[in-house]
Amino acid sequence: MNKAQNVKYYLIAAVALITFLVYLPALQNDFVSWDDGPYVYQNPHIRSFDATFLTWAFFDFYASNWHPLTWISHSLDYVIWGLDPRGHHLTNLILHTVNTALVVFLVIKLLEALQIRTPRGELAPSVRERVRLVAGGTTGLLFGLHPVHVESVAWVAERKDLLCALFFLLSIVMYMRYANSRESVVGSRMSAVTGRQSKGKQEEDRKSIFINKHYLLALGFFVLALLSKPMAVSLPIILLILDWHPFNRIRSWETVRSACGEKLPFFALSLISTILTILAQRAGAAMQSLEFAPLTTRVLVAFHALIAYFGKMIWPLDLIPFYPYPKEVSLVSLDYLLPIVLVIGTTAICIVKAEKQKLLSAAWAYYVVMLLPVLGLVQVGHQSMADRYTYLPSLGPFLIMGSGAAWCVENVNTLKKYRLAVAVFSAVIALLLIVSLSYVTVRQIALWKNSMVLWSFVIEKQPHRIPLAYYNRGNIYARSGLFDQAVADYSEVIALDPSDDGAYYYRGKAYAALGQLPNAIADLNKAIALNQHDAEMLVDRGLIFSNAGQSALAIADFERACSLGNKVGCQALQYRAKFGYKYPAREHLYPASGQFTGPPRTAAA
Repeated sequence: MNKAQNVKYYLIAAVALITFLVYLPALQNDFVSWDDGPYVYQNPHIRSFDATFLTWAFFDFYASNWHPLTWISHSLDYVIWGLDPRGHHLTNLILHTVNTALVVFLVIKLLEALQIRTPRGELAPSVRERVRLVAGGTTGLLFGLHPVHVESVAWVAERKDLLCALFFLLSIVMYMRYANSRESVVGSRMSAVTGRQSKGKQEEDRKSIFINKHYLLALGFFVLALLSKPMAVSLPIILLILDWHPFNRIRSWETVRSACGEKLPFFALSLISTILTILAQRAGAAMQSLEFAPLTTRVLVAFHALIAYFGKMIWPLDLIPFYPYPKEVSLVSLDYLLPIVLVIGTTAICIVKAEKQKLLSAAWAYYVVMLLPVLGLVQVGHQSMADRYTYLPSLGPFLIMGSGAAWCVENVNTLKKYRLAVAVFSAVIALLLIVSLSYVTVRQIALWKNSMVLWSFVIEKQPHRIPLAYYNRGNIYARSGLFDQAVADYSEVIALDPSDDGAYYYRGKAYAALGQLPNAIADLNKAIALNQHDAEMLVDRGLIFSNAGQSALAIADFERACSLGNKVGCQALQYRAKFGYKYPAREHLYPASGQFTGPPRTAAA
C-alpha cells in the first residue's frame, strides 16, 4: 500500500472517529413516545428471533411500513440489549459512523473516476490527490456532523434511514467497480477504424452484464437497501446520473439505451418496493387523501421543501422534529412563488451549463431525484417536511461544498504572497465551522433525551399547531400521575382537532383518575360516538359507570364490548361477573407498572 493510499485511509478513519465522538451523547438518551413504542419497546414481534418472527417481518405490514431488514435489526438489538436504550442507540451510532466513512471513500473514488475520464490538467498528480482528499474529507465531515442528520441517528426508530443508506452507498461502490470494469472491457473491443463494436460483441457484452460479480453485488445491496427503507427506490436513476458524470458512460442516445437496459432489474425491484410500500401505508391508514391537501397544494409545498431543505443545510439553526403541514398555501405568496422560481431557474442553469459544469448539474439532479419520493406528492402523515428525509439527499449539496473547499485549498496553494497567512486563516475558519456544527449537533441530540423534552420543545417552537405534540405530552403527564396537566394537553388536542376520539378518550381517563366522573363520562361518550367499534373504550366507560353507581349502564357497556368479539371485549365478561366490586378508576386506568398505551401516533415514513 503506497503513501497516498495510507493518507486516504487515515483520513477516512479520522472523519469516522470525529463523527463517533460527537454523537456519543446520544447514548444517554431514552426511547421516545414517537414510533419507538411500536418499533421497539411495545413491539411483541421482535422479542423472539425465530421462524415465526421472520415470517412476520417479511409477510406482514406493521406500523404502516414494510421493511423486513429494519425489523430484523431491531430484533437482534433486543436479543443483545433487551430494552436498554443505550444498546439501541449504540447500533444507530455505529451505523452512522460506518456510513460517514463510506461517504469519504466514495467521494474520493468518484473524483478518481472523474480524473481518469478527463484530460490531464496543468496541476501535478500530487496536487490532484490533495484535491480529492480535501473534497472527500469535507463532504464526509459535513455528512457526519451536520445537525440535520441528528433525527436519523438519535431517534431509535429511524434505524431504517441508517440501514438503507449503508446498503445504498455499498451498492454505488459496487456499481462504480462494475462501471470501471465494463469500460475497460468495452474499450478493448472497440474497432480501431470505426470506433464501434460489432453486433455480436454488443450482444456478448449485454449477456456478460448479468454474470459480472460487481453488478450482482450492486443489485444485491440494492435489495438490502429496499428491505430497510423504500426511499432507496431512486437508486436506478442515480446510477444513470453517475453514468453521465463522472463515469462518462452516457455519450449518445445509443449509450442512453444501453445504460437504461442494464438497469432494468433495478427498476423492476423499485416498482415492486413502491407497490408494497403503498399497500403497507394504506393498510395503516397513513396515506392522506386529496381532501387533506389538493394536488396543487402538494406541488407548491414540494417546491418549498426543496429550497427549505437546502437552506437548512447551509444554516441549520431552525431544526425541529416536526414541521406541521401549512394551512394556507398560495402561489401569490413569496413563500411558495420564490421557491418555484429558484428550483426552475437552478434546473435551467444546470441544463444549459451541463457540459461545462457537470459536477454541479449531477449534484443538483441527485438532490432533486433523491427527495422526490418524500416531497409529499403522495402525502403520508401530517408533516410538510422532516429532517430525516435529508439523510441521503444531502450528499449532493455536501459534495458541492466539499468541492468548493478543495477549490479554495488549491487557490491558496497557488498564491505567491501571504500564502501562509491565508492558509492559517482558512484553517481557522474550517476549524470554527467544524466546532460550530458539532456544538449545534450535540444540542440537537439533547432534544431527543426523552419524550418530555422532545414534545415540550416542539410545543415551544410551534405552539397551538401540532396536536400530536400535545397528545404525546399528555400521555407522559398521565403516566407520571400529573392528571391536571394531562387534561390541559388533551384539551389542546381537542381544540386543534375536535374529531380526535383518542384525545376525548384519554382526557376522560384522566378525569376519572382525578375523581371527576361526570366529566369522564361525558368525554367517554364523545369518544365512543366518534369510534363506535373500540371495545376498550366501552370497557373503561363501563368501569366508570360502575364507580358512579350506574350499574345498568355499566352492564350495557360490558355486553356491548363483548359483542365486538375481540380480546378486550371478552374480558368484560369477568367484570360483569364480579360486578359487586367497585373498581378503583385510577388503579385500572393507569396501572402501577406505569405502562401507558394509546392509539399509535407514528411518523409512518
